[in-house]
Amino acid sequence: MPDLIRNIAEVPWQRMTAHDPGALSKLLVHPETTGSRQLDYRISTYAPGAGVDRHAHRIQEQVYHVLKGEGLMEVGDVTRLVRRHDVIQLPAGVAHRIANTGLGDLVFIVVTAPVSDEPPS
Repeated sequence: MPDLIRNIAEVPWQRMTAHDPGALSKLLVHPETTGSRQLDYRISTYAPGAGVDRHAHRIQEQVYHVLKGEGLMEVGDVTRLVRRHDVIQLPAGVAHRIANTGLGDLVFIVVTAPVSDEPPS
């Protein structure tokens, strides 16, 4: 069984697909790191100017919780400044993008369920 209690410092930063250089994540609870089957829980940090390509998930829902910094969040046809303590709900099928427009790092938690964006077979 994987270690179910870990310190965030033990998990390496990774650059994910479709993310700019300077946009890194730690997969804290994920099939690759803990064997999770239903949940993807990660922390992300984006350097000034870094972001992710606009995209949508077929069946996955997400929640972003901004811990530090500020950036622009696009959800569907709405663009808003987001900053510390903002919580963003992203329904399945809705195109979205986040980018750091501030002077310091943008740090946020991402919770995704289910883990896979492929429909169950």
